[in-house]
Amino acid sequence: MPDAPAGVSRALRAAPPDQLAEAADAAIRLALAACRTDVFIADYQISGLWPVLGGPLTDAGQQLAQRCFSSQQPVLDTGEDGRCRVFVPLSVWGERLGALLVELPRVPGADTVEQLGDVAGELAVALRAADRETDRYRRVRRRERLSMAAEMQWDLLPGRSVDQPGFLLAGQLEPAYTVGGDHFDWSLDGDRLTVTVLNGAGSGLPSALLTAVTVNAMRNARRSGGALVEQAELASDTIFYQHRGGRHVATLLLEVDVRAGRVRAVDAGSPHVLRLRGGAVTAITLEQQLPLGMFAETRYDVQEFDLVAGDRLFVVSDGVYAASPGGAEPYGQRAMARAMRATRLQPATEAVGTVMRELHAYHADADLRDDAVVVCLDWHGTHDQAG
Repeated sequence: MPDAPAGVSRALRAAPPDQLAEAADAAIRLALAACRTDVFIADYQISGLWPVLGGPLTDAGQQLAQRCFSSQQPVLDTGEDGRCRVFVPLSVWGERLGALLVELPRVPGADTVEQLGDVAGELAVALRAADRETDRYRRVRRRERLSMAAEMQWDLLPGRSVDQPGFLLAGQLEPAYTVGGDHFDWSLDGDRLTVTVLNGAGSGLPSALLTAVTVNAMRNARRSGGALVEQAELASDTIFYQHRGGRHVATLLLEVDVRAGRVRAVDAGSPHVLRLRGGAVTAITLEQQLPLGMFAETRYDVQEFDLVAGDRLFVVSDGVYAASPGGAEPYGQRAMARAMRATRLQPATEAVGTVMRELHAYHADADLRDDAVVVCLDWHGTHDQAG
């Protein structure tokens, strides 16, 4: 049997960025005698998976693809004619992009399914790299037109999830097609994971511009070797000297030692942090400091807290925690805790969606009145701590 992953890898390297699906299709057909292939990409709301090559899936096919996407495991479906559809997840460094469908003339063996997993991995890396060179895959992701503010926000994101041996991290923005200022960012550097969550001020394009300045100022400090305090202070000074105190951004900056579970935090009038440990939900109380950009040369202090193996942290913006549709009790006082407990058996990548769906239900499925961001961090601990 030809080496399918190697053949696909060569084909992808030779293909133009907008022709990756076609290149993979030809290589997979040649290597595995496949009857059909297609690439399905998750939309911005993760409400479904959408084709790059062919037509949409049937309801039954969509369920199979969603099962593969959610579980991050291959899903096989054998038809009456003996053909077998194999869905394998498209993901890179834990970021879930979608699913690869390969239809084979017969049920494959375990070695072929493993090869398809390697093929999907090669394709996912290529798709991630090509995203800056073509709009084709972004057009598949959007089910309606993005606002200008949302276009900027999604382009600014680091991704929507990252999976490493010590942790799993995921985030989601809503309303996906019109989000303005709420945002999240993260970066992994050795044992240090930096996570920032912004509760954007205002709405629309001015809010998105303010968020872009804030995120890039923090990135500038971080990439220059600056710790949390330097990141907060450079962003605060940048905002202040641009707006003279007229605009400011509530922000939480976290730095997690992913081996030891020690968390350092700068709470700049921030979004809310809640911890799920076992079945108990507890708010992490931090001393709130001034939002970024409120005053000139504001200085910030670091606070610390510890995680234990199996802890789950949720960071949510005011659009989640303080939501009170029709004057109801704010979502974060009770409903948020119920939603968090409901995620106990889900990975972080699924948990952010559960909390967002519960938030929409709390609004009786009406449009959200405010931007909402949910970030979920599962800390697995080291082998010694987990044992």
